[in-house]
Amino acid sequence: MNCGHTAKANLSRSALYLLLALGICVVSENTRASDGRSLGDRIDVKPFEAETAPIPTTQCPAMLAYIANLDSNDVSVIDTSNDTVLATVPVGNSPFGVAVKPDGTRIYVTTDSDNTVSVIDTSNNTVVATVSVGLQPTGVAVKPDGTRAYVTNSNSADNTLSVIDTSNNTVVATVPVGTAPIGVAVKPDGTRAYVANDYDSSVSVIDTSNNTVVATIPLGDDQNPLGIAIKPDGSRVYVADQGINAVTGNVSVIDTATNTVLTRVPIGTGYPVGVAVKPDGTRVYVTNRPEGTVLVIDTSNNTVVATVAVGSNPYGVAVKPDGTRVYVPSEVGNSVWVIDTSNNTVIGTVAVGTGPIAFGNFIGNVPCASPTPTPTSTPTATATPTATVTSTPTATATATPTPTPCTGRCTPTPRPRPTPHPRPTPLFK
Repeated sequence: MNCGHTAKANLSRSALYLLLALGICVVSENTRASDGRSLGDRIDVKPFEAETAPIPTTQCPAMLAYIANLDSNDVSVIDTSNDTVLATVPVGNSPFGVAVKPDGTRIYVTTDSDNTVSVIDTSNNTVVATVSVGLQPTGVAVKPDGTRAYVTNSNSADNTLSVIDTSNNTVVATVPVGTAPIGVAVKPDGTRAYVANDYDSSVSVIDTSNNTVVATIPLGDDQNPLGIAIKPDGSRVYVADQGINAVTGNVSVIDTATNTVLTRVPIGTGYPVGVAVKPDGTRVYVTNRPEGTVLVIDTSNNTVVATVAVGSNPYGVAVKPDGTRVYVPSEVGNSVWVIDTSNNTVIGTVAVGTGPIAFGNFIGNVPCASPTPTPTSTPTATATPTATVTSTPTATATATPTPTPCTGRCTPTPRPRPTPHPRPTPLFK
């Protein structure tokens, strides 16, 4: 602080120190007027103007990742340019699947325990609609033209796909599919939606023009598919088959022209869950939940070319639109692992909420995002308890950062499902 001349007369040392501590500049020493007259020991007092650093902002558009935190009932918004959390958005109970609208204006989050979909406005990170769907919604995908969102209702008493009109957030169709549908993906040309039916070991193919099933692709006994993704040119569908009984996990590769399985890529021990395709179509990334790894598949020959160790119980996986990074939520570790696609190495982690899942394509280009974490106060005040959003991540960071090792059919954090899947070794328990 440059205060110019400090007073030496008529001020005690203690008084001077007090003024300086308060940020007040004192000017004195026989200041003279312009006509030469002495003004005596005049004291000029003015408040000190502190220099303020510019507030960091997120550039628009921005590549943002939306992480559904199953146990803290919120969504963490990550700026992938610097891997920082911009905001935490409270949603319904047990958020699970995530999809970004192609224009980046809306995020669709399935809330498993509420049988609803929360719709987030990306301009202010608030929930602007809650859509009632079927029982235990899990997967969600948006049509490339942005007009429809497709939601799998995974409870075996339901077995349907809800079709949401994104213009008014209403369900316009309910399509019966296989038993316990989990993952869903839409072909890049928008003509077909593919649904992974867990208990049927099959994939339902839906004609999006009339919302009818036009084919059912058998994957083989005890394959039990979960995650599903489509190659950008629309020629291949990749399905993560967890396998049960004597069947080991693998990735089924489907030819979309014939709706047949071309080959299966062995995963080895454990079982795969999430699957994502690099935008250039050269690589497929698959989470291997019990092993805590991500497997990298070369699409030219359908072989595993790398295995990347990440946190305990990875579930969802998504690739940045520019193809440079892969993001993997670690459910037990309450963090998101970031992989550099150029060398398949982990370059960092991001702390998020409790029990991150983020099943689906949770990264997208957003036209304009909230610049700082401050917008979390707005949805907190309007949406549900204020303390929930701000206190949960804080407690997470200090309370349970010790992930438990996952062996066999892992049993991470018990899910608050109202009606568990009727199965000896249930998927989500």
